[in-house]
Amino acid sequence: MSGADFFDTNVLVYAVDRDSPAKRTVAQALVASALTRQTGVISFQVVQETLQALTRKSRVVASAEDAQDFLVKVLTPLWKVHPSTTIYARALRIQSGQGFSFYDSLIVAAALDSGCKRLLTEDLQHGQRIDGLHIENPFLA
Repeated sequence: MSGADFFDTNVLVYAVDRDSPAKRTVAQALVASALTRQTGVISFQVVQETLQALTRKSRVVASAEDAQDFLVKVLTPLWKVHPSTTIYARALRIQSGQGFSFYDSLIVAAALDSGCKRLLTEDLQHGQRIDGLHIENPFLA
């Protein structure tokens, strides 16, 4: 998947979140393009976090049925990165070198491991580059 875009959890959640219509429009366009062009990548972590965010009891964004549909139609086709010792080791190096949380480091490590050139997220510094990976917040005006 060299050159593909890696999607962080927040982009996928916004694709179905009715409380953020502007971000929803952007996220839906990015996801639709990635699915059509087969240029999107997510990891096991993003699958887990997305399903948790969609169905958590404190703020249900999607019903269990809708979450299942999202899993089949969106998450599964984008899911290219699975757990490995290499990814965890790289995440630890990134955490140490960048000062990110372990989970943010794991996202960066998965994006790098899959050969992505761009990480779409609102959680890290827009414009930052890490080992050739460009961090981009797609929701900035």
